[in-house]
Amino acid sequence: MTPNSISGEESSIKEHEQTSHSIIDDAQVDCCIVGGGPAGTVLSLLLARLGINVMLLEAHRDFDRDFRGDTLQPSAMEIMAQMGLADRLLQLPHTKLQSITLRGIDGKVILSPSFSSLKTDFPYVTVMPQVRFLDFIVAEAKQYPSFQLVSGANVQELIEEDGVIRGVRYRGHGGWHEVRAQVTIGADGRHSRLRELAGLEAIPTSAPMDVLWFRLPRLPEDPEGLNGRVGKGRMVVLLDRSEQWQIGYIIPKGGYQQVRAAGLETLRQHLVEIFPEFKERVQQLQDWHQIAFLSVESSYVRRWYRPGLLLIGDAAHVMSPVGGVGINYAIQDAVVTANHLSQPLKNKQVKVSDLAAVQRQRQLPTRFIQFFQSLVQQNLIKNALNNQPLQLPAFLKMPILRDIPPRIIGFGLFPPHVEC
Repeated sequence: MTPNSISGEESSIKEHEQTSHSIIDDAQVDCCIVGGGPAGTVLSLLLARLGINVMLLEAHRDFDRDFRGDTLQPSAMEIMAQMGLADRLLQLPHTKLQSITLRGIDGKVILSPSFSSLKTDFPYVTVMPQVRFLDFIVAEAKQYPSFQLVSGANVQELIEEDGVIRGVRYRGHGGWHEVRAQVTIGADGRHSRLRELAGLEAIPTSAPMDVLWFRLPRLPEDPEGLNGRVGKGRMVVLLDRSEQWQIGYIIPKGGYQQVRAAGLETLRQHLVEIFPEFKERVQQLQDWHQIAFLSVESSYVRRWYRPGLLLIGDAAHVMSPVGGVGINYAIQDAVVTANHLSQPLKNKQVKVSDLAAVQRQRQLPTRFIQFFQSLVQQNLIKNALNNQPLQLPAFLKMPILRDIPPRIIGFGLFPPHVEC
């Protein structure tokens, strides 16, 4: 863009911005996506395949973040298959979870939903480090000349003209840069900067727990899949990552400082009380730096859009870790966004109604899964942390209805299909 392409009031605004921010360069694209998580990368690939000029801005230099979600549910794998990527994705190192088993401290099975009976080519949960998945998707996108990735781009401002978002300004690579676009997508996670800048408020919902994440070795004789145990007011889940267990030690909401004050030895003892077979392995926990604290959140945004701007993924609806569905709903958001916006972007006529259509299709499924997560949190996890008996609803014990939880976790309501 040259100064001759701007006139009048817009020119004076531009001059003021350049004076205050010393804009190094600017760019013009069809779609600017902020946030290189599952939603942002998959949407970038879907649009780039159609020849739509898309720029993906990621604040970090790479995608490697510890203890990010690693689970791809059957719905996400079906989307990968629709994109022609499933076979190659599954060539990367991964593990498959076909069931979830929750036991009491006495070894008695409380809950054991299985994905194996689901009618899909992928009757399991694919466990793959998120960095590996994101690198794979971005490598695919880079094959298309219409895709650009800018890492280390810290978005600081929205460009707004006449009530319409026209792009963003970011800092990085030696100064300020400007990206103008027909539509800007906020896919920058639960602490979304774009959501804050746009004044779109997230409405929190209650969560009764937080989680400590850490890893311990997994031995050949250990069980496979996802395993959990409850007892003595504690709940621990184990996620099979081949040679390691990724362990979630669930604590009451706001209880981290109390756990930290009690010390690592107390934490190790409590873990062994639930999993005696870890008696030797827990000694590898020697420093709090080995343990990641996750403050569990759940929230939703009443309106996901403003003219020229759309929020998707955790930026629009923060998911609890219950069921490990966050990645999958972000990917589903990306598919619906591409389905609704690809043609308007090609026609250079993206309307507010196009943005609203994305929320309209996705709002019920996301609110439904959040309701399901809340039920699990309040009726299962909260009881476990309060050392109360865990009783499943009677209807879930009926054979004909046992597949309901795996179906909800694996697909949710109205899983979308790639149409473009």
